[in-house]
Amino acid sequence: METILLLVYIILFTLVLMTIFTKRPKSHQLPTPPSLPIIGHLYLLKQPIHETLLTLAQKYGPVMMLRFGVRQVVVVTSPSAVEECFTKTNDIVLANRPLLPSTKYFNYNYTTMGATPYGDLWRALRRVAAHDLLSTTCLDATTHLREHEVKLMCRQLLNVNSSHKVINLKSWFRDLLNNLTTTAIMGKRYHGDQIDISDLNKASTFRDMMDELFKLLHTPSLGDFLPILRWVGFMGVEKKMIDLMKRVDKFLEEVIAERRRCTGSRESRIMVDKLLALQEKEPELYTDQIIKGFMLIMLVAGTETPYLTLEWCMSLLLNNPNAMEKIKNEINTHVGFERLLKESDLDKLSYLQNVINESLRLYPTLPLLLPREASEDITIGGYLVPRGTMLMVNAWAIQRDPVLWDEPDKFKPERFDHRIGTEDKYKMLAFSVGRRGCPGTNLGYRILGLAMGTLIQAFEWERIRDEEIEMTAFYGMSMAKLQPLQALCKPRSNTIVTHIL
Repeated sequence: METILLLVYIILFTLVLMTIFTKRPKSHQLPTPPSLPIIGHLYLLKQPIHETLLTLAQKYGPVMMLRFGVRQVVVVTSPSAVEECFTKTNDIVLANRPLLPSTKYFNYNYTTMGATPYGDLWRALRRVAAHDLLSTTCLDATTHLREHEVKLMCRQLLNVNSSHKVINLKSWFRDLLNNLTTTAIMGKRYHGDQIDISDLNKASTFRDMMDELFKLLHTPSLGDFLPILRWVGFMGVEKKMIDLMKRVDKFLEEVIAERRRCTGSRESRIMVDKLLALQEKEPELYTDQIIKGFMLIMLVAGTETPYLTLEWCMSLLLNNPNAMEKIKNEINTHVGFERLLKESDLDKLSYLQNVINESLRLYPTLPLLLPREASEDITIGGYLVPRGTMLMVNAWAIQRDPVLWDEPDKFKPERFDHRIGTEDKYKMLAFSVGRRGCPGTNLGYRILGLAMGTLIQAFEWERIRDEEIEMTAFYGMSMAKLQPLQALCKPRSNTIVTHIL
């Protein structure tokens, strides 16, 4: 018995010595607030989380460590730290997403472009997105589809606006972006009035599924950070996601089967058709599961972020009528009323682009960039960050930092008179940055410019009341307006009306 106790003491003494001599230098330890057992710093998180994290960063520094349950999280709140994270070696190390249990089923067992670990599969999916679906050549070839959808929206607005009427712009923007996305991906419209009679039931099913999906994506899952909740059967969001994804998967399978039956579809510009054509060449890579995951990620990424940005942008313009007037004058000069605005006009509408950038700066729909995870030990800001640590970038805080921006909380589109250069890309993060930055940035700017520009060219917009539009936000994964935007509109010119009709 004494021998056993002696061995135990020796082992414990050895472990203490190892802890002392292998401990990292204190100067290299990440600053961190006091934490609680088991839950770590989860008790500190209050909505809006990006503001809470900024308050902590102001006390503990622009690179700080938090612990969310079992997960270590490093939070970055400065452009210099962002640049360090997403250039050269560190960008590769931080190219993975954390494999959160609640997202496993949404991401088809982590095989989608948004979730799959950095490697051959991710590179193949990213290459398809960048070169076969979202390249400048591909976007130029589909310009007419986006212009048609925007024109159709304007036509519908005319039908409900023979006189001054209140328009719920949130629902119009949502329907526009949903139709733009589903038409590009699946060749069908599922929102609004212009739906084929044979697709009415399918459209209703699709809308209900996507509404439920976005609600779940915006609901935090504590089981991601406290596995004990999953072990005792409290799966919450994860369980609901499993049930929903069975229906989503069946719907997407039917879309694929329908597109396979279409003759000559391999030469079409519909995304599913292009993926099926790739499947014929490389069936082991482009399986039906990979195609369904691709479709789902594109549906989610291509709808909510743009339509929320349009709502924020129009809200800012209604609160700043001088800026609205400048856009009108710019369109009058470069486009006029003899035709509707086209995507090819956008390069000439610099002030419109400034307004969009200023809206993205003030109200990024993803105030915290989608998280990354370190695949190796790295150094950020002089601090050692261990492998497996989750990285969170507070884009909202950086884009309102008074050190980086003059009057950061004020709407000043003129600050973007000089195009965003390489030196600025780490302080404007609306489309993320690095290897896993958004591949649809070009498409996003085209849609935002075309939709905003056409609405301002075709209609006069006014606030419903004298007081300014309320800009309070609702916070989930994305930052949306708490009160849906409503406004008054009427046609600007009989000439433009004839082109819309």
